[in-house]
Amino acid sequence: TGENAGETEREGRQYKIGVSIPAADHGWTGGVVWFAEQGKKKLEAENGDVKVLISSAKDASEQVDKIENLLVQDIDALVVLPQEPGPLTGICERVREKGVKLIVVDRGLEKKIQNLTVAGDNPEFGRVAAETLAKELDGKGNILVMEGVPCVVNTDRVEAFREVMKQYPDIRILESQSAYWDPEKGLKLMENFLQKYNQIDAVWTGDDDVLVGALKAYEESGRKDIKLFIGGGGSKAIIKRILDGDPVVRLTVTYPPRMIEAAMEEALAILKGTSSLPDGDTLLVHAEVVNRENASDHYFPDSAY
Repeated sequence: TGENAGETEREGRQYKIGVSIPAADHGWTGGVVWFAEQGKKKLEAENGDVKVLISSAKDASEQVDKIENLLVQDIDALVVLPQEPGPLTGICERVREKGVKLIVVDRGLEKKIQNLTVAGDNPEFGRVAAETLAKELDGKGNILVMEGVPCVVNTDRVEAFREVMKQYPDIRILESQSAYWDPEKGLKLMENFLQKYNQIDAVWTGDDDVLVGALKAYEESGRKDIKLFIGGGGSKAIIKRILDGDPVVRLTVTYPPRMIEAAMEEALAILKGTSSLPDGDTLLVHAEVVNRENASDHYFPDSAY
């Protein structure tokens, strides 16, 4: 027992950070899983007193179960990317009641109970895409919009995009439909658009996975009218196309999955009392335009995304 007491004491000095994320069911979440693993390696290598426990879940109910499991392991902080805000709010309230620090990534909860939010700047994401597209088209042309899953993230992006487009009366949004951040749905939606419209100048897919599907439909159609496709996220497949000088995929806008790693670093800073951010604050990760000049800075060939 003397040995066990020593073990408990050592455990007591160790910071335990739980990380709860969706399973890699799509390119972007694959990137989140990869960067979470990178973050774990880095934090544990640089800090002898830190243990990171990562758990991924295929849906919201599994995520709730897995967070309960992390609580049993006496975590000091939880970094969570919620599958859905509703089902995750209750368990996150329990996390806070137990005195565990809570860092929410990307999607909010139904109640603002977290110590910190780390998220992409979604209105900026839509705005930057719109400004870039308008500039590339010299302020005129027919465009299509492929929206994401109906949620606050999507609404913020699309509304900001449309706001910018109001300044360009010669750019016409032919149609705006949801592709649910899914490559297969992107492929089918693009096939429909190609049948309906005989002159398309640009497409904003808002997501690099959807862009892959849309490009496949366009390439198979044999058409040559589209001047530009803009995705979003910063996947290695799309950044490679930019690096290789693809004529219609010249740029994308970042929504970096490595924000999970930033959240893990902030969790440790909060635990150690070295965070410069006030409680309840939001750390926004800016949307950047990736083009041929800076694409190599955003290219991670080993990443899952």
